[in-house]
Formats: sequence, structure tokens, C-alpha cells
Amino acid sequence: MLPFINSTQLSLCLPYPTLIAALREMFMQEIHAPLRHTHRLSKESSTTLLIMPVWQEARELGLKVVTVAPNNHLTGLPTVHALFILMDAATGVPLALMDGEQLTLRRTAAASALASEYLSRQNSRHLLLVGTGRLAPYMAIAHCVTRPIAQVTVWGRNPHSIACTTNTLRAEGLPEHISIHQAMDLSAAVKEADIICSATTSKEPLIYHDWVTPGTHIDLVGGFKPDMREADDTLIRHAHIFVDTYEGALAEAGDLIQPLQKGLITRDAVRAELADLVSHRHAGRMDDDEITVFKSVGTAIEDLCAARIAWHAHQAGH
Repeated sequence: MLPFINSTQLSLCLPYPTLIAALREMFMQEIHAPLRHTHRLSKESSTTLLIMPVWQEARELGLKVVTVAPNNHLTGLPTVHALFILMDAATGVPLALMDGEQLTLRRTAAASALASEYLSRQNSRHLLLVGTGRLAPYMAIAHCVTRPIAQVTVWGRNPHSIACTTNTLRAEGLPEHISIHQAMDLSAAVKEADIICSATTSKEPLIYHDWVTPGTHIDLVGGFKPDMREADDTLIRHAHIFVDTYEGALAEAGDLIQPLQKGLITRDAVRAELADLVSHRHAGRMDDDEITVFKSVGTAIEDLCAARIAWHAHQAGH
């Protein structure tokens, strides 16, 4: 029977220090990750199907199937559901089936924390979470691994959701020495933050250049379609922009596609992708006053990396 590695097992075998280190190595290797297939189920439906293949020759082959249903919150269901299947690349033999949601949550957070090592100020102590979805607590805990975060502030549109997220932060393991605050005024919270992590499905900008303090690092992880926005045009024009992959971000990220189409920025505005940072082809942040933006839409490279760690842990009986 094909083994299934569930959410609880994945959380145990994918600690952030291990996953972040593995991602750093993975992005320096030759991995084949074609641009994901995106399908809207119908004109009337808001549900999106994502199919993400990835492989490393003579090692493993993976395929993640994801559904994104924004209206699920109306019935109390998660917005995202996902499964990941790991196979032997040489023989095609299936090795394991994994909970794709937990895999995605942890690898997404770890990738942002890895980018932050190169793009945020080393003394960054105040993290602002914009959005209260499932991803928010994971992002916070991962960022605390790579920077000396002392305060996490949470902003969302719904006060009840803000409270739930602050409670979840502790339950998911945010260290006790890190204080947690709730923000009702987003502009004031943005001005005070060292790192801003936005994980929403907004179609209108939430973070404005006029609010951002010099030296801030902004991690945009929510928008994964061309009609989604989390930052305004002025911020994108003035920030130093980095992406997880050129191929994915320039094809899918509304925060970049829309300003490009308007002629407000050129392709050269995107300075480097994550592989350039980890291989030191680009130095990342150059001084303490620049505003940096890391725009990610997700890449199957991260899925394969996390799945490989989980599979080896499963084989070892952990």
C-alpha cells in the first residue's frame, strides 16, 4: 500500500531550520519545475485547479494537485486543499502520498524566511502579518528562525480572525519571549514594522508606499494570479524587487504584471530570483535604508525539497 504522510507527521519532520537549509541547497541544484497549469473550473466558479510537476533526474519526481476555493470560508472550510505524490524519477514507481496543504504551508514559509536572510536587515525585530489565513502563523514562526524577531503584530479585516490568529501563533509554537499584538490601523502598523509579510487573496493594494519606513522588507506571498494585488504601484516602482522564480512571478504575480503592463516598471526592475541570492550571484540588500520586496507565487522546487526530507524521515521511521 502506498504510504500516506499526514499533516501531523509532516509538521514533525519538517522543522524550519532543517527545511530552510535544505531549500538553500535545492535552489543551487538543477531541478526541472515547469510553470504550473492553472485552470478555472468554469466562468461561474471561483474555484481554481493548480497542477505542479517537478523532478530531478535520477532522483525523485513529484506532482502536486491543488484546489483554491475562495468562498470556502463561508462554510468554514479551508480555502486550499492539496495532495502531493512523490515518485522515483528513474522508474516512475510511486513512493508516497503526502498532505499537500501542510507541505505547501511549511515550504512557503521557509522560502520567505530564506529570502529574508538576504533581503531584510539583520537586526529586524518587528514582524507584521497582513492577513489572518491559514498561512499566517507559519510565516511568523519561520521568519523568527532567520531574524531576531521580538514582536509580531497581526492585522486583518475581521477582529475575530485577528484574535484567532494570535491564539494560533502560540499553539503552533511561537516562542514565549516574542510578544504578540493586534493591529486595527494597518497604516500605523506598516510604519512600525521591520518586516511585513502579506498573505492575502486581495485584488486591491493593501500596503502603500507612503506608509512604508525606509529599510523595511516586504514579503508578498498571497497573490498568485494576475488580478491579485497586495502592494500599490508606487511601492513597486520604488522598491528593490526580488522573486522566487522569474518564470512564475512574471507570469502570475499581479503585483508585478500590472505595473509592467502600465509601463510603470520594466523587466529590469526585478533584480534577482532566489537562486541568484543563495548562490551569491546577487548580494541582496545593499544598505539599511532600501525598501526590499520579495514576491513569491510558489514553485514546485520547494515542494520537492520538503517531500524529499519527509520521505527520508519516513524511511528512517521518524
